[in-house]
Amino acid sequence: MKQVLRAIALLASICVWLGLGVSATAAPAPRISWSKCYASFGPFECGTVQVPLDYGQPKGAAISLAVVRLPATDPQHRIGSLLLNPGGPGGSGVDFTLFAGPFLYNADVRARFDLVGFDPRGTNRSTALRCFGTPKQWGPYFTPFAFPMTAQEEQEWITADRYLDASCAQRGGAIASHMATADVARDMDAIRQAVGDSQLTYAGYSYGTFLGVTYANLFPDRVRAVIVDGVLDPIAWTTGRGNEAATLPFSTRLHSDAGAQATLNEFFRLCDAGGSACAFAPNSSTRFAALAKKLKQHPIALILPDGTTVPLNYSILIAITLGAMYDSLSWEGFAPVLALIESQADPTKLGAAVDPFLFQAAYITKRGFPHYRNLLEGFPAVACSDSVNPSSYSAWPPAGAAADATYGYFGRIWTWASSNCAEWPFTDTARYL
Repeated sequence: MKQVLRAIALLASICVWLGLGVSATAAPAPRISWSKCYASFGPFECGTVQVPLDYGQPKGAAISLAVVRLPATDPQHRIGSLLLNPGGPGGSGVDFTLFAGPFLYNADVRARFDLVGFDPRGTNRSTALRCFGTPKQWGPYFTPFAFPMTAQEEQEWITADRYLDASCAQRGGAIASHMATADVARDMDAIRQAVGDSQLTYAGYSYGTFLGVTYANLFPDRVRAVIVDGVLDPIAWTTGRGNEAATLPFSTRLHSDAGAQATLNEFFRLCDAGGSACAFAPNSSTRFAALAKKLKQHPIALILPDGTTVPLNYSILIAITLGAMYDSLSWEGFAPVLALIESQADPTKLGAAVDPFLFQAAYITKRGFPHYRNLLEGFPAVACSDSVNPSSYSAWPPAGAAADATYGYFGRIWTWASSNCAEWPFTDTARYL
């Protein structure tokens, strides 16, 4: 089966710092040797930065960070570098800068700042946590649903989690215990020094907002400007309030399900207001509810363009809907997909329509950077390192059901996104709580 079903839930689904000795802060500034790369995207330059694996032992083992920059168009009036993080955790700042950098920031920003993206430690092209020898070994992790709805599915999901946990415990290596956000924030300070900026200018999105505020807390005197968009509640991400971490996973505490439901409601409102211009109008909310109810009992078959047959069940509907809600530019194309599902169109036609909304991660593999895609490992390695969560899987089913009952369609998918944290085999003593 195509490796999409559980993975789309990952995409659609962020203690006081103990301090470092003087030797850690006295380490020489790192250097980057830039060279031209990715010419088809623009005048980009690539390089790597060497940083300590463990900032508590700055002269110990080192790891490599992959970095890309788009130089400012007006060098004479250049202010500095704008460091970017797209979120995740585990998202590639290199890919984000290549794809979005030339378009997301206007000419004034582009004139005065180099745009700099990096792949956070443990992910993508940087020294990566790698729990599998090849992508073929991912197979047992993927389930035919994006989140569990029944007791049997919950057990299948937990079995898959434990497969990932065991694989990471066996071959994850030292990097797995050094992937907390505080480690990445210190890497950002090393990059700041390497590009020659006296203070950091940063833009972070979604989970990247937590990374930005963590940096600002660790290095308040080194901040020029921190831009945050789609802000996470840092208390919900880390410890929760009171004793709620004993029963509520961090992904439930964030209430991203409420935000997703509000966005879906706006999609319904605009669709109905558009009349015949929206393929899923009129009464889009009522029709979606009926479609969701039907798919709970009677999944329908999709034949994807690669010939794979996939059961389109309730969880997959919710997962692709959540993915579509991230980008309002996709809504015009998503409404016809809902109409096709509702009409139970020919499986091949339906598969072609749904396919773009399934997990289709773009990945650039030039210049010899390691290109093992480790989203499966990268997300829990950061999130579970950062957060305090229930110690038993028994907390996830009631938390997901309650979130669905309170916030609508997206409670379970967000809750189960963090289930690997129940038995994640690594801890990072450098995490920032």
